[in-house]
Parts: sequence; C-alpha cells; structure tokens
Amino acid sequence: MSDKGRLGKEILGHLKLYRELGIHWMRKPDVREQTIAGGRQKRVPPAPRASVSKPGIPTQKTIADISLLKPMFSKPESLEEIWAELKGCKRCKLAPTRLNIVFGSGNPHADLMFVGEAPGSEEDEQGLPFVGRAGQLLTRIIEAMEMNRDDVYICNIIKCRPPDNRNPEADEIAACESFLFRQIAAVKPKVICALGAFGAQTLLRTTETIGRLRGHLRDYGEAKLMVTYHPAYLLRNPYEKRKVWEDMQIVRGHLRSWIASNNC
Repeated sequence: MSDKGRLGKEILGHLKLYRELGIHWMRKPDVREQTIAGGRQKRVPPAPRASVSKPGIPTQKTIADISLLKPMFSKPESLEEIWAELKGCKRCKLAPTRLNIVFGSGNPHADLMFVGEAPGSEEDEQGLPFVGRAGQLLTRIIEAMEMNRDDVYICNIIKCRPPDNRNPEADEIAACESFLFRQIAAVKPKVICALGAFGAQTLLRTTETIGRLRGHLRDYGEAKLMVTYHPAYLLRNPYEKRKVWEDMQIVRGHLRSWIASNNC
C-alpha cells in the first residue's frame, strides 16, 4: 500500500472513532491577531489561563511517586473485604442523605481503572457508578477503545452522592479517599484514568487544572496515571471530546504495548 493509501486509511479510522464518540464538529482554535513590523497581522494563540485553586482539594505539591500514599498500598486485600468494611459507613455528613453507597463496578483485576468524582442521582438510586448520561458517554469511550465496561474497573473518589450534586467537600474526601486507594491496591491496574478535577487533584495532591495535567501518562506507584476531562463536562462542552480521545489513544497504546511485551 502506498504512503497516501495508508494515510487515507488512518484518517478514515480516526473519523470512525470520532463518530463513535459522538464528535460531529470541532471548535475552531481560539486565536487573536497581533500587529507586527510592517503592518502585517500575525495570528497567535491566546495566553494560557492561570491555574485557579479549588476549595476542598489538598494543596500539596504534585507527587509522581505518591510517597505520601504508599502506606495505603501495603496491605493486600480483596475488593470484597474493602466493601465489607465500607457497608453502612457513617464517616461523613453524606450518610444521612444518600440512598446507596456507590462502591465500584467492573473487572476486579482490570488493567484499566477509571476514577471519577462522586455519584449522581441515578448512581445513588442504583448503587452503581456512571450509569447516567455521563456514564453512557463513558461507555462509548470505552467501546471506542475496543474494550467493554466489563473489562475495566470504575469507581469514584467519594462513594456517596453530595446533595444536589454539589462538589465534594474537603472533609468528605478525607473521610472516603482511603477506600479509593485500597481499591487501587486491590485491583492493581496498569493504568488509572482520573476523570475530572476532583479525581485528578485528589490522586495527585495538586491544585493544577485539568488542562495542565492531561495529555500524558505519569508514574503513579506501580501504575501509570492519565488525567482527562470528566464525561459530564464533555456533555456540556462537546468540542473537548477530541482531547479526551487523544488521551484515550495514549492509554490504549500503552496497554497494548504492555500486553505485547508480556506475551513475548
């Protein structure tokens, strides 16, 4: 096949994947014109926005080696043992208002683990993570990666729905995050995908924005960590789906390389 033919086949493949993700249009890049010598106009991208700290997020520096979290990985245990301890939890103020604790679902030995922020109303009713509109979009993303939901493990930073779907608060995250780290230790994923600001910032102990954190894999204990936008954000901002798919291509490529190297 000629180089032109291979390029055309690759482009068609990307278009098919974009369609599966529901991407039907893309926003034109935001650029501004700037006068330069000789009166000519040069189009330049806008300056990056400054990082804005969000309440309820730890303010420690990003820790790629998660040295502060290593004690949470020391005791091997199963997801069933963790769930047995969590059932009936009343460790924070969310307990009286929840319908169900949303622990997690999927393959207990998954290579890929998705970590969201908090359950919504449908998740609270069913006791399962990502079953609403955002969950349906996440399912399409997983399928576009040529995987099924049963192949991955999905959970959230906190396990109970905040009233009116407000953001998780610092004391709620502090009361619940140890269960998340124990879930990570039990599943032992090759890649963790943090969905949204609270997932990413809690795991990394940083206040950096998603825009600054996404786009590459970083070391996270024995796993790799990818930060990307939350599916609920994509429902409001569909032009950002392209960036999420770029992130998922990196994740898929890493998983395929790992499988190939371990099957040699």
